[in-house]
Amino acid sequence: MPVAASAIYFLNLRGDVLINRLYRDDVGGNMVDAFRTHIMQTKELGTCPVRQIGGCSFFYMRISNVYIVIVVSSNANVACAFKFVVEAVALFKSYFGGAFDEDAIRNNFVLIYELLDEIMDFGYPQNLSPEILKLYITQEGVRSPFSSKPTDKPVPNATLQVTGAVGWRREGLVYKKNEVFLDIVESVNLLMSSKGSVLRCDVTGKVLMKCFLSGMPDLKLGLNDKIGLEKESQLKSRPTKSGKTIELDDVTFHQCVNLTRFNSEKTVSFVPPDGEFELMKYRITEGVNLPFRVLPTIKELGRTRIEVNVKVKSVFGAKMFALGVVIKIPVPKQTAKTSFQVTSGRAKYNAAIDCLVWKIRKFPGQTEPTLSAEVELISTMTEKKSWTRPPIQMEFQVPMFTASGLRVRFLKVWEKSGYNTVEWVRYITKAGSYEIRC
Repeated sequence: MPVAASAIYFLNLRGDVLINRLYRDDVGGNMVDAFRTHIMQTKELGTCPVRQIGGCSFFYMRISNVYIVIVVSSNANVACAFKFVVEAVALFKSYFGGAFDEDAIRNNFVLIYELLDEIMDFGYPQNLSPEILKLYITQEGVRSPFSSKPTDKPVPNATLQVTGAVGWRREGLVYKKNEVFLDIVESVNLLMSSKGSVLRCDVTGKVLMKCFLSGMPDLKLGLNDKIGLEKESQLKSRPTKSGKTIELDDVTFHQCVNLTRFNSEKTVSFVPPDGEFELMKYRITEGVNLPFRVLPTIKELGRTRIEVNVKVKSVFGAKMFALGVVIKIPVPKQTAKTSFQVTSGRAKYNAAIDCLVWKIRKFPGQTEPTLSAEVELISTMTEKKSWTRPPIQMEFQVPMFTASGLRVRFLKVWEKSGYNTVEWVRYITKAGSYEIRC
């Protein structure tokens, strides 16, 4: 259920009402007194941003020296309410030159009331895009002397954008060279045992785009996801081509994606915003291609010596390489001296984090560099507690590789003028929480 806000209040740190707007008549005008008495004066502001008092719920957030409080009398989507607050503040900042505080509110009462009437109707959030609202609310806010300079106003052609379905892109854009940049960026989260068996593994990814296209183009993106390929084969009445397909979990799209067409055809169709934006996010839990396998061997030789041997194997293709590889191997706090032998890269002992840090600037595929180290410990007379071994951690970045196996099958751009476009596609896999028990 979306937000059905009964009222919204802007308070200063003393609890004085700076400005408020009642959207429904199901709450009284004195609800702010309940918030002031039961929450602000009891010093419980930092405990939980959602409180229930009587039959009403209060959602509040502090921005600078202002509290924004939303009052609802029925069950509502809390995440949507806070999303509304964040976007509303971004909208106010765009009008006030980047400032949002008590002084900015006092200097812009009339403008704020006008914006509150536009961005919420009967308690339901409406269009909060600064680019669109500035097309027909042209009043400028009183800017702070420390605020940034106002940017150039877009071409005032609000009719289509306010009433139509493309509120994230304005008309009249022209580029000498029409280009589309698409990045698939994935983070691998792994927990592996010391013997090499996978205990937990998943991939979170996002598709980032940067568009410099003239006019109002319509883009269609095809991926090698299982559902999309099966739907395409059904529509074309021919069997699915052989090749790896993947199952995407927890997919979320940018608002520009045509969900009706995605549900029927399973293709990602959209009119893109101008510039950079995040097209979609996804998660993969099965069929993950791990870029690295780590095989550690750590032996405790008596009370004052530890022998460490770590082998790291790159599983991706021999023509690929990883950049900025860092392996952090934990050692006891009472480490006194270390000595290393590495077949690639550099290693050193970092006492601040109690780790042997092994760095490899460029890690080719299908290779197995090793690290051998001897660690000498400070001997103590007291009985030593057993060392609980933290996991080995890895950081890396592998260009042109995806752990999920996701690939772009096609990226089509159609625009009524029929201009030619240049498409660029890049894949990057990074380490999320990449840990190996030792």
